[in-house]
Amino acid sequence: MPRKLVIASRESRLAMWQAEHVRAALQQYYPQCEVSILGMTTRGDQILDKTLSKVGGKGLFVKELEVAMAEGRADLAVHSLKDVPMELPAGFALAAVMEREDPRDALVSAQYAALDDMPPGTVVGTSSLRREAALRGRYPHLVIKPLRGNLDTRLGKLDRGEYGAIILAAAGLKRLGLGKRIRALIEPEISLPAAGQGALGIEIRADRPELAEWLAPLNHQPTLLAVCAERAVSRRLGGSCQLPLAAHARWRADALQLDAFVALPDGTRNVRAHATVPVASLAAAEQLGAAVAGDLLAQGADAVLAQLSTAGPA
Repeated sequence: MPRKLVIASRESRLAMWQAEHVRAALQQYYPQCEVSILGMTTRGDQILDKTLSKVGGKGLFVKELEVAMAEGRADLAVHSLKDVPMELPAGFALAAVMEREDPRDALVSAQYAALDDMPPGTVVGTSSLRREAALRGRYPHLVIKPLRGNLDTRLGKLDRGEYGAIILAAAGLKRLGLGKRIRALIEPEISLPAAGQGALGIEIRADRPELAEWLAPLNHQPTLLAVCAERAVSRRLGGSCQLPLAAHARWRADALQLDAFVALPDGTRNVRAHATVPVASLAAAEQLGAAVAGDLLAQGADAVLAQLSTAGPA
């Protein structure tokens, strides 16, 4: 049994909550183990004046944590899975995926109770090209502006009146006890969630099989299979923060329903696909994701990707 474990985490309030959540779970299974948290500031936390698509993508939130593990200063790292690149660097592995919180997007506003209530010209803030594409396609009369910073920073910008509303992941608000700030939950039919949204992933060095065994009790198999299918879509299409891509899987009895879309940020063009099949293994989840990605490509997603590549980061 482990004697001592160190968790690497970003220092934002939400990231520290996630690390504390994992620490509590580990101590429940291994009460004699000393579990500590190494708080770190990543480049993604430092660069707040540009969108992620312009400064290197979501990997900016995990690189420093991986360095800490490589150097032996930490044993594991806890991430919001939607922030984890689809391809992990050589030498690292995703050891566990914990049970998912609400994966939906949430509308936060002091003025408006629903997206449909917003008059033309209302400024809506989001950090996501995926959300931007969904909003522009359905609500072209709204003004979509970038929104960076940790959760508290974003809420502060809203409260100072810089935005009429902002769109955030419901999971983070609920985990921090801020569920009352949610004016409306946005159904997937309007804003399809990002791959892995609402799930926590635990990353380790690939050469630590004993650590993978210790973390196994924290794994939630239904969530793991769902996010595996989602991430397979994104991996096939080269998903990153530079690509307005959504992939969301929901259980229907023993079958997994996977919906996905790829779009232009201005909402003028999007391609959607879905499939529902029984899934009982990681291989089957991967196959489902690959099939839905193939459907997107067959419908012209490759042309959308080419247009995005030509245009460069938004």
